[in-house]
Order: sequence, then structure tokens, then C-alpha cells
Amino acid sequence: MTTDPADRLAVIGPACDAAEQVLGLFEEASPGDDRPRLAIEAGRAWARGEISVGAARSAALAAHAAARDCGDDAGTMAARAAGHAAATAHVAAHASHAQDYAARARALALAQGGAI
Repeated sequence: MTTDPADRLAVIGPACDAAEQVLGLFEEASPGDDRPRLAIEAGRAWARGEISVGAARSAALAAHAAARDCGDDAGTMAARAAGHAAATAHVAAHASHAQDYAARARALALAQGGAI
């Protein structure tokens, strides 16, 4: 578990990309709830040096709260992907969790006959 800024910068972009690819699953299930979208934006803003790690962590926690509020399994996984993407600003290991949750969201959506 590394907190080295260079390690976090190396993996946060792909983590945000993975979360963004499934974000629509959450937004379809929870219209008007922008917490996961804001978390992805926070992850990218941290990578650009525009916000602090603390601000990114707050956005990550909000995305995880959105996941708990979501009544759809694929949407929940998508929100968790966004939360972990933003949390990568704090610890690089969250990046792999973001990608795992995005893959789970995609698999659930496809199993339900949905599109991504």
C-alpha cells in the first residue's frame, strides 16, 4: 500500500477512466445524483494539482454513500468504482479496486441484458 505521490499519479488516470466507463449505469439507476461523477472529477482534479488529497477523499466518501443509497446492483458497483478512483489520490491501491468494481458493474449490466 503506497502513498507515494508518483505512484498515485501513475494509476489515478486509468482508475478514473474505468469508473467513467460505467458511470452511466449509476446515473441511470439514480438520476440527479452526481456524487460519483464528482468523485471522478475530483480524482482528475487532484492529478492536475487543483485540489488536496483531503478534498478527493471527501468526494470518494460521498460516492460510496451514493453507492449505499443506490437500489441497483450494477449502479452500486459503478458508484463504488468512482469512489475508489477518487480515493486513489490518498492510496494507490484504490486504483485496482476502482477497476475491479468497474468490471463487476459491467458484468452485472451485461448479465441483466443491459448495455454499457
